[in-house]
Amino acid sequence: MNSIYFIINPQAKNGYCQKVWRKLESILLEQQVSYLAFFTEYKGHAKEIVQTIGSKTEGKKVVIVAVGGDGTMHEVMNGAVSFPHIHIAFIPGGSGNDFSRGFHIPRKPTKALMELLHSDEDHTTLVDIGKITNEEKKELYFINNIGAGFDALIAKEVNKSKMKRIFNRLSLGKFVYVYFLLKNLFFYKPTNITLKVDGVDRTYRSAWFVAVSNQPFYGGGMKISPHASPVDGILNITIVHQLSKIKLLFVFITVFWGGHTRFKEVASFTGRSVHISSNRPLCVHADGEDIGTTPVTITAYQKHLPVLLNNIMNEEEGKTNESY
Repeated sequence: MNSIYFIINPQAKNGYCQKVWRKLESILLEQQVSYLAFFTEYKGHAKEIVQTIGSKTEGKKVVIVAVGGDGTMHEVMNGAVSFPHIHIAFIPGGSGNDFSRGFHIPRKPTKALMELLHSDEDHTTLVDIGKITNEEKKELYFINNIGAGFDALIAKEVNKSKMKRIFNRLSLGKFVYVYFLLKNLFFYKPTNITLKVDGVDRTYRSAWFVAVSNQPFYGGGMKISPHASPVDGILNITIVHQLSKIKLLFVFITVFWGGHTRFKEVASFTGRSVHISSNRPLCVHADGEDIGTTPVTITAYQKHLPVLLNNIMNEEEGKTNESY
């Protein structure tokens, strides 16, 4: 594999990603792989690095590998989206790693690297992404999901809290979301949310949150949208509304296997364009990263980003193509 770049977030999972990189580096040296490595130093740095690489290598295929968590992948794909010659890949080194779940990438970093090194052109899949536009017409992209409301508030608090580090040190990173859900549950006030999906208005009273998904997982393994696929050209929308606080806890437990979709207070549908507005400004996250407040508009971009994936995803893409 020629022209391979690694972008490592050394702070991912409280510095655990540095240990991951040392293992990966030893394999690269053993396999005599030629590569360049860059370490992020601040929020947004990964995107800047990708854009610099893209500008200097235009016309030549390059592979950029994000080593970190979903936030690292979010930045890398936002940097790569304007450069069709950049193919991206992911090696999990963070606490959530929902991208690896939804895109069938091995959760063990060394195994993910070995699959990548033995991949070829047939392992590149053009996947869907979503574009987000806010009131100021600023644009941003996501590859996993976007959420507005209670879930985005929790994601915001998780990312800025020292508790995330404590949970990660105890190897309980997946439960940090649960902790902040319980912490905020009895103080949060649901509000009316209006969705315009492919031109059709839908209003939901006393809504807790809305999630727009490109793949099934978010929040560190919760199966928020069981049928979402990153190769079908559509977005999957899930909205939770008119639910008591106590019942929300029961619904939340079922999210880990997708059972929440059976509750009448959980509406699920699909679309290619979604506008989210609300009675009051609601927190919004993209791939778990805080990006501001409602209103926002989300648009599906079909087969827009070349990603190196394994045969499972390529087989899924083939089945999707057969259905059209």
